[in-house]
Amino acid sequence: MYKNIKDGQELAVALRRDLYKIENVDIVICPPFTLLGFLADALETSNIAVGAQDLYWQDEGAFTGEVSPSMIKDAGCLYVIIGHSERRQFFGETNESVNKKIKAALKNGLTPIVCVGENLQEREANKAFEVIAGHINNGLVDISSSDMLKLVIAYEPVWAIGTGKTATPEQAQEVHKFIRDLLRKNYGEEVANSVRIQYGGSVKPENITELMNKPDVDGALVGGASLKAESFGAIVVKASEVVK
Repeated sequence: MYKNIKDGQELAVALRRDLYKIENVDIVICPPFTLLGFLADALETSNIAVGAQDLYWQDEGAFTGEVSPSMIKDAGCLYVIIGHSERRQFFGETNESVNKKIKAALKNGLTPIVCVGENLQEREANKAFEVIAGHINNGLVDISSSDMLKLVIAYEPVWAIGTGKTATPEQAQEVHKFIRDLLRKNYGEEVANSVRIQYGGSVKPENITELMNKPDVDGALVGGASLKAESFGAIVVKASEVVK
C-alpha cells in the first residue's frame, strides 16, 4: 500500500526508461488499484506488464469495496496476485478463497500469481512442508493441468520477512524443489517443469543472482525493493543476466 498517482507514474516512467532493453525476462509491476489504469496506459507499449494485488471472485454485484476480475482486466492488467501472505495474515484469506479467486482470474484471462508459504511459528515447528502442501493441494482444487500452465506460484517464507531472520538461497531451493516435486506428483512432468516458481522473501539486488542460480528458482516476487526504480531495476537486470 504505497504510492499515489504522481509517485506511481514517476516510478513507471523510470522503469520504462531503465529496462527497455530487457527482453529475456517478464517484468510485471502490481500497484494499488487506484494506479492500475494510469500505469497500464503509461506502460502500454513497453516491455513491462501490469497486475493487481488482489481481486474478488464475483464478476459484479452487491460487494461494496471489492474489485472484480473483469474490472482489473478492463484497467489493462494481465496478472493478479492471489493469496499473498499479508492477505492471509491480516484479511482472512483462506485456501478456499484463494481457490475461488484463481478460477475467477483464469476465467477472465488473467495470469494468477499464487502465493504460498509458512510463518515463523510453522517453520520452527517443522511444519513448513505441511503448510505449503496444504496451500497448494487445497488452493488448487479442480485446477486442470492445462490451467496450471497459465499460472505462477510464488513462495513467500513469511518467517524471513521483517523478522530479522534471513532465508538462504539453499533454503529457498529446498522449498522450491519440494513445490516442484509436489506439482510433478499432482500434475505430471510437463506441468512441473513448466510452472514458474518465484521466490518472495526480501529479494534485493545483493541476493537475486545467487537465488536465480538455483535450479528451481524461476523468478522473484519483489517486495520493498520494488518501491524504488534503482533497486527494482537492478534486480531485473541481474536476473536477466542469469536467465539463458
